[in-house]
Amino acid sequence: MSNVDLEATYRDYITCLNRQDWTNLGQFVHEDVHHNGKPLGLDGYRAMLEVDYEQIPDLHFNIELLIADPPHIACRLRFDVAPKGNFLGLPINGQNVTFCENVFYLFHDQKIREVWSVIDKTAIEAQLG
Repeated sequence: MSNVDLEATYRDYITCLNRQDWTNLGQFVHEDVHHNGKPLGLDGYRAMLEVDYEQIPDLHFNIELLIADPPHIACRLRFDVAPKGNFLGLPINGQNVTFCENVFYLFHDQKIREVWSVIDKTAIEAQLG
């Protein structure tokens, strides 16, 4: 996969997430996907995303920085959201917060096989005062 093809595939994946188009998630995510070292499989990955949307009804993935170096993608995602209740152990309760997530992906067979993700929890804590 070229850099351009990998970037286009990743952008299509983000569009799939933002549309909550779970029936097409398997076009982008490998059946044996792992997240932060934990094997989830496609069904577990989908369930994780569904929980995210349940906790954060206005969830929208915004690409702030994207670097492709096949078979890897590095991305900084920006979120401006109002999670319900607790999020990352913090009492958000519908308050609007802005934060970023740094994510690295490994593609295999043109699908996401590994995901390593770190959310900037400190940025959220600073907004809660």
